[in-house]
Amino acid sequence: YGAIEPWLHRRLSNMTVVSHVRELRKKHQVLSEAVEEAQKSLAMDDLQIATMKKQKLRIKEEIHKLSS
Repeated sequence: YGAIEPWLHRRLSNMTVVSHVRELRKKHQVLSEAVEEAQKSLAMDDLQIATMKKQKLRIKEEIHKLSS
């Protein structure tokens, strides 16, 4: 029983990471679309667009770190 427990723990941890990466990819896609729309809009401030781009970059970096 003791040998199964660490394996099960790793399996659950891997599933959690996979789910987290999946959610991060969704957030990245939503931000990509928001940036695209904001760049078309005259009402959107350049600072807001830059902030969204920074968020996208942080998400992308986290995805890369978790996927490595």
